[in-house]
Amino acid sequence: MKVLKDCPLFAGFPEEAISEAASHARLRRFQRDEAVYEKGEPQVWLCVIASGMVRIHSVNAEGREAMLIVLDQGAWVGDAVFAPGADRVYGATAHTKAEIVELPGDYFRDLMARYPQSYPVVLDCISRRLWSAMTLIEEDALRGTLARIGRRLLFLCDMQRGGGAAGHGPVTIALTREHIANMMGMTRQGVHKTLKRFADEGLVELGYGCITVTDEAALAAFLATAPD
Repeated sequence: MKVLKDCPLFAGFPEEAISEAASHARLRRFQRDEAVYEKGEPQVWLCVIASGMVRIHSVNAEGREAMLIVLDQGAWVGDAVFAPGADRVYGATAHTKAEIVELPGDYFRDLMARYPQSYPVVLDCISRRLWSAMTLIEEDALRGTLARIGRRLLFLCDMQRGGGAAGHGPVTIALTREHIANMMGMTRQGVHKTLKRFADEGLVELGYGCITVTDEAALAAFLATAPD
């Protein structure tokens, strides 16, 4: 029940609704690099990450994987569960050992209908994701390397919170420079140069296998004023 209660998507539900939802949920465990679901599968489950990390990805005809996002504990996946009958647009794989709480999509939609006070929060979470995705499209089309990488880091922070409101503390993203380069279609050297600049400004800390955004608001302010 705590996993659902801590997920931003469930913040608008009363406790009795979350308790009921927990009784309909199932827990699944995955090893690192084990598929959670494949692209094209029917979208029948809403997934909440209880522990570990999950990467969302797509694969081309030659089998090359393009990583799109990595989600951490507390985040939710399964946006198309709000569109009954839609197939999954992307695949999901355990980035580390992971535990995932799954809730039937039709049950979740029924739960929202019975607790309409949940709609503003659910719509806000979905809207945040849509806004973030549209912003990335705009940045890729119009901005240079500095803005693209900086905005992508802010997007990753937002996704790691599951779409909840930004906090004031640091956010650690378990991705390497190679992961960022693969995700954005850039070279590792270009990504490293930009991240080093952010680090020199005190906006990020570069660790082994991870990047920590020390202050999201400070990074956003820097991007708004810094020339690319």
